[in-house]
Amino acid sequence: MLPSSFQAARALATTRVLEPPDLADALAVLHRDPVANAFVATRVEAVGLDPWRLGGEMWGWYDEQGELDALCYAGANLVLVDAGPQAVQAFAERARRQGRRCSSIVGPAGPTAALWALLERSWGPAREVRGHQPLMSASVPSAEIEPDPLVRRVRRGEIDTLMPACVAMFTEEVGVSPLAGDGGLLYQARVAELVSTGRSFARFGEDGQVVFKAEVGAVTAGACQIQGVWVAPEHRGRGFSETGMAAVLEIALREVAPVVSLYVNDYNLRARAAYRRVGFQEVGAFMSVLF
Repeated sequence: MLPSSFQAARALATTRVLEPPDLADALAVLHRDPVANAFVATRVEAVGLDPWRLGGEMWGWYDEQGELDALCYAGANLVLVDAGPQAVQAFAERARRQGRRCSSIVGPAGPTAALWALLERSWGPAREVRGHQPLMSASVPSAEIEPDPLVRRVRRGEIDTLMPACVAMFTEEVGVSPLAGDGGLLYQARVAELVSTGRSFARFGEDGQVVFKAEVGAVTAGACQIQGVWVAPEHRGRGFSETGMAAVLEIALREVAPVVSLYVNDYNLRARAAYRRVGFQEVGAFMSVLF
C-alpha cells in the first residue's frame, strides 16, 4: 500500500501531450543533460513540438507543483528524458493505453529498464534487449591516435557508393535490413540527408569502395552524437576504426559541437577499447529494447 502522502502527490502530478507553446519548457528539460538527451533535443530544436513535423508525440510529465519535469518522445522510438520513478510509471500507463507503435525503446539504462518492466507483459516479447550500452563522450581531440587524413565528408555524388556500407552496418547492428518494409526509401532518405548536411564521413579505398564510415547523427549546440561506425570486413583489424574515429572526432569538435558522444553495446569489447584509445570516456549507460 502506498503512503497517503505519496498517493496525494501522485494524484496532483499529470502527463499530457506537449504542444508548440510548451517548447521553451521542453527545451529546458532537454538541456539538463546535453549528452544523454542529444537525440531527442536535435529533433525538438529542429522542428519544435508539432507531432506531424516531430514524427511523433512528446509526452510531458508535470510534478505536483505543476512544473514540467520529464519527457517521453513517442515516435519510431520511445525515448525517456530525465524520467524519475513517478514519471516512468505515468509514461508506462500512457504507453500501455496507446499500444506499441514504436520499433524500439531507447534511453538511459535505469529508467528504461523500469519502463520495460512495466510494459513487457503487454508489449512483449522483445526481439532483443540490450540492457547496458555504455554512453561515451570526448571534449578534446585524440591525444593517442593520429587522425586518418583520408577520412573526409562524403559528397552527394557518392551516395550510391556509400549506401551498401550503410545497409551492412545497420543490418549488423540491428539484426534486420533497413531495406525491409518500404524497400529502404526512408533509410535512403536519411542517408542522403546526412550527406547533404555534411554529417557523413568516410575513407574510400583505391577501388573507390568504403573502407571506414561514420555519421554525426544528432547535433545540438551543446553536444553531438556519432552513429553508424563501420569498417569493411576485409579491412578490419588494421586500426581504421581508431584512426577514422580520431578524424571524425577532430572535425566534429572543431566544426559541430563542444562535446562528442556515442553509445556502444557492452559486449563489443573491441569497439569500447578502440573508443577509449581515441579518447572517449564512459559517462553513463543506455538501454535498448528492440522489437
